[in-house]
Order: sequence, then C-alpha cells, then structure tokens
Amino acid sequence: MGRARPGDGEHKYLTVRAYLADLVTQELEVGDAVPSERTLTEKFGVSRMTVRQAIDALVTEGVLHREQGRGTFVAPPRADFEMRLTTFGEEARRRGMEPGTRVLVAETQAAPPSVAEALGQAEGAPMHRVVRLRSADGSPMCIEEAWVPVDLAPDLLDGGVPESLYGALRERGLAPTWGEETITASDATPAEEHALELTASRAVMRTVRRTFAGDTPLMYSRSSYRGDRYSVFVPLREARPTLVPTTSRATEGKVS
Repeated sequence: MGRARPGDGEHKYLTVRAYLADLVTQELEVGDAVPSERTLTEKFGVSRMTVRQAIDALVTEGVLHREQGRGTFVAPPRADFEMRLTTFGEEARRRGMEPGTRVLVAETQAAPPSVAEALGQAEGAPMHRVVRLRSADGSPMCIEEAWVPVDLAPDLLDGGVPESLYGALRERGLAPTWGEETITASDATPAEEHALELTASRAVMRTVRRTFAGDTPLMYSRSSYRGDRYSVFVPLREARPTLVPTTSRATEGKVS
C-alpha cells in the first residue's frame, strides 16, 4: 500500500486529529469546548465520519472527553503512575501533583474469609480497615480499601488514620519490602461512580495488592481508579523467573 496522499481518508483524519491536538496544547484550557463536528466538517471539507474518527481517537487517549447532549471538551491530564511499592501520595508528589485524602471508613472488625486468607490469618481475626478517597490536585482519582492485622500494629488507628499507612508500619519496624498486585478493569459501581465524580465514562481500573515485610503479610488492599484520569507506567526488563500468586477469592472484589 502506498503512502497516504492528500485527499485520502487517512490523511484527512490525521489532519483533523493534529489540528485538534494543537488546539488543546496551544490555545484551549481544561474544560474548554472544542469546535463542533459541523464546524470541523466545513473547515476541512471532510465527512462527519472522518471528524468523529479523529475526535474518538483523542477521547480514547484521554485528551478529550464527551458530555452527553453538551459537546466535547478538553479533559484534565491523566496521572501516569509507575507500578512501585509506594503510596498514592508519594507517587502524586513525584509527578508534581498535590495529593488529598478523605477518610470514608476507619474501623476495627473481624476479617472476612478472603481478607483472612490473603493475610495468612484465621477467619474472623481482628483487622484494621481503612477506606479512603484519594485525590490529585483536588480531583478524585481513586478509592482505596486497606486491611492490616491488628496483631501487627494494635495501636495503628489510635490517633486517627495515619497520613501514610506504609509510613506508620515502618515506624513500627514493619517496613514493606515487596508486594504483588493484580490489575483488572470493569464498570464502576453506583457508589464508586458518585464518589469518583464519573460522568462521561464509568470505566475503572481495579487493583488488588498484598504487601509483605520479608515473609510477613502486612497489608491487603483493593483500589478502584478512574479510567479516564489514570494510566499505569510499567518499566520492562529482560525476562527472569517471576512470582505468580495463586488465584483465589483474595484477588477479587469491589470497593463499595
């Protein structure tokens, strides 16, 4: 197949896409509306389908977002977090964003079967449970639910929820040294949709993590991240033997 020529459908699509991308980076601000499909059709002399294809590509990339009945607008930038054994706040600050936290639940309760299994505890063992809404630069980004065995840190919540659970465990001589994480994607529950202020997209990325200090399971956590505001950066290296966790009920669940 030869190179795209002026007049080819591919060339027209790329021209419209490049024009919109330049508008976003050079002229428009977050929340500004982009020109309508009709305006772009007339400006470039292309079909509405070609214009829609260009807009769809930028919506998929998170550059634009649609609002039903209102139009298409410049989306807030995605938070590109690297998969490391760090907290949400540490990763946000590393990228020049100001993290925020709203505690939704802080309690001590009996461990349900899946959590007890994940942390090597007996079913019903006492656990600290913390659910937090995490934000970056004032925008809600994820809901985190964390479980910590009471026998490891009996006083963990005595002074309220620590700013960093990892930091609080380190202070108690339980520094996290490694972990394992499973990532899936699905639609948000109604509660997640409300808390995360989802409008154009209901997609969320779900993570389930177990964190260890040596051979000791420290924490079991489940998080739901906004699919339209969050992406994951995963460094790659040469192949080597990997640790693959067994599949169990511990790798399932939604934060409610």
